Amino acid sequence: MKLLNASEGKASPPGINVETDDLDNLNHCTQGAKTKMPNIAGIIKSLQNIMRKDQGVSGDAQRIEQLGWMITLKILDDKDAELELLSDDYVSVIPSELQWRSWAADSEGITGDALKDFIDNRLFPALQNLDVSFGGDSDGTSGVNRRAVLIRDIFSGTNNYMKNGTIIRQVVNKLNEIDFNASEDRHTFGDIYESLLRDLQSAGNYGEFYTPRAVTEIMTEIVNPRLGEKVLDPACGTGGFLTSAIENIRKQDVHSVEDLKVLEETIRGQELKPLPFMLCVTNLILHDIEVPNVVNGDSLNREYTSIGERDRVDVILANPPFGASVTDGVETNYPAQFRTTESADLFLLLMIRCLKNGGRAAIVLPDGSLTGDGVKQRIREEFLTQCNVHTIVRLPNSVFQPYASVATNLLFFTKGEPTREIWYWEHKLPEGQKSYSKTKPIQKSEFDPLKKWWNSRTENAQIWKVSIETLKENGFNLDIKNPFVKEEETSSTTAELLQMLDDSFRKSSELLSELKNALE
Repeated sequence: MKLLNASEGKASPPGINVETDDLDNLNHCTQGAKTKMPNIAGIIKSLQNIMRKDQGVSGDAQRIEQLGWMITLKILDDKDAELELLSDDYVSVIPSELQWRSWAADSEGITGDALKDFIDNRLFPALQNLDVSFGGDSDGTSGVNRRAVLIRDIFSGTNNYMKNGTIIRQVVNKLNEIDFNASEDRHTFGDIYESLLRDLQSAGNYGEFYTPRAVTEIMTEIVNPRLGEKVLDPACGTGGFLTSAIENIRKQDVHSVEDLKVLEETIRGQELKPLPFMLCVTNLILHDIEVPNVVNGDSLNREYTSIGERDRVDVILANPPFGASVTDGVETNYPAQFRTTESADLFLLLMIRCLKNGGRAAIVLPDGSLTGDGVKQRIREEFLTQCNVHTIVRLPNSVFQPYASVATNLLFFTKGEPTREIWYWEHKLPEGQKSYSKTKPIQKSEFDPLKKWWNSRTENAQIWKVSIETLKENGFNLDIKNPFVKEEETSSTTAELLQMLDDSFRKSSELLSELKNALE
């Protein structure tokens, strides 16, 4: 999907007609849009260097959160300005005196202690307590304004760490060099996020695993969500899968304003952590989703049996968190035979439950979720009974470098009929390349052979299939190695050894818990 480019007169997706006067106004307000987009990585680097001068900001995590809310507020204002030009009736949910244009856009505007006082004592309190009712009704009888709810939730989980108002003004002025509405690069926001994420690697618990764009796009293209289908990512992070789904649907099906509204209503996500949630909402707004249907909260923190037909969706695309434990007590939402503290396993159960019969999904799972005894085996049996897991793409360990070196898999399945056989595709590294890295990430073109093979399946040295009978005999173990390749001794990295040790401790803990429950 191409973002709004006012200089080209494209104020709407293909097939949507907008009044010429509106375009003239929009072009007038974005003069210079044809100017080449400034280097995003360079601007982010400059911003972080400026912020290091402020004593209130300590470490990468705080710098990124600080930049996050500023970028979000600027993008919201840029989109508000666009919507005001396209509709005389549009009124922003952000009070005029709090809009970016009112206090930040003028490079010679408010600064120093006055700016710091405004942000801490007026801006944040007002946005954290934003009126979310339509029409400003205090009793909420007019219903809830979802855009206002999103903004309130974003700022409720965000802080202003900077203490020097003069440095804040420098950061704000640097951000004003970016005009998101005039960008000719449809991946502008992705570039910003990737720049931020490189610094998150050392940010402790704030760190997130970024799913490479090549992976999100190939998974989306194969599942191929279409207009009118409900699409869900229950652990959406910054919205990579959701934006891939939006682009996939738009290029095939969106031809009118009505189509765009249907698209907006059918793209759904949920994210627990405040920073990725904020970036996800902003990402979707930049993809012309006026009011993103994204919730800030834990998808797992809901009674499993309460998920009924009205909650179910047609398509799930997700890379659920793995290698971590869930919030205390969350596992009690699930049936006793499936209770575990491993996040990836509970997310798998959740996604099975949320998918309609006939619905299809593509998800990322680590090797640890494909094997194991006890509760893990029972979850896999439920998975293979409820769903037709027809394809597993085995990825090299280094796909998620530099964020993680865990071996991962892409699982493609449909719900409503049991698995009879699974095709395995072993993804090979490009010839002459020993691993993926930050400078040599996985490329989408590497999946071209997979797409060609998809509808005419044959076995070869990197493709094999396994029957459900074999899987049953093997305890529903899905970690099936390539039978055409003689396994050689391999050395493990320190990170991999630590991960294996952590998995071993977790399995021991789960076994002890099961024994304790049995004794009781």
